[in-house]
Amino acid sequence: MPIPSLPADRPEDFPPAARALAEPNGLLAWGGDLSPERLLAAYARGIFPWYSEGQPLLWWCPDPRAVFDTGAIRLSSRFRRDLRRSAWVVRTDTCFDAVVAACARAPRPGQDGTWITPAMRAAYGRLHQLGHAHSIEVFEGPHLVGGLYGVAVGRAFSAESMFSARSGGSKVALAALGHWLAAWGWPWIDAQVANPHLLGLGARELPREAFLARWSDLAAAPGRPGPWREAPLPVARLADVSAA
Repeated sequence: MPIPSLPADRPEDFPPAARALAEPNGLLAWGGDLSPERLLAAYARGIFPWYSEGQPLLWWCPDPRAVFDTGAIRLSSRFRRDLRRSAWVVRTDTCFDAVVAACARAPRPGQDGTWITPAMRAAYGRLHQLGHAHSIEVFEGPHLVGGLYGVAVGRAFSAESMFSARSGGSKVALAALGHWLAAWGWPWIDAQVANPHLLGLGARELPREAFLARWSDLAAAPGRPGPWREAPLPVARLADVSAA
């Protein structure tokens, strides 16, 4: 079956997600651009871009879909004990570009290079400037030791990538994101595709149809556009999240 191409002049126009291929899992369309209008239209539909340098721009909506329940990020008892002694602090939206750059540099098992191309970095930087892409940043003193970034549409948050410069940095960023989103009444973090690491942290898989039915309601709900300016969060406060 040929993969449909996206029209250049209609950024909101995507094929129905049910038409995505089973192999490769979730490939839905190609082409278009990475304009803010198209990216926001995609994320509102549970669709995201993923491609490598030299490939055409590819759009995906896999089945099943991995999600975290924001109030149920799973950290081991040993890790939570370490958090109680930690001086790390988590911040929001203070160094978005640095987080994206660190995610692009992070090695990925089984991957040669990164999908976070210069074009992707620029596109998400524009979304951040418009108040729709956000970073969670873990600091040890002045040093950035972990973080993640993603896109918010309504009350739906899609996590794009995370990194650790110190052991546990990405887990702390994920737990802090869950802490804040749960407090705001946002129920899910979209993790897109499951892997053993994410499943160990509490991710679960949903059939695409069930995911999209809930996601569309969340994306249409009032959100928090603009910079996230949460008070710095000492990671010791995250020690009481669910134990593994």
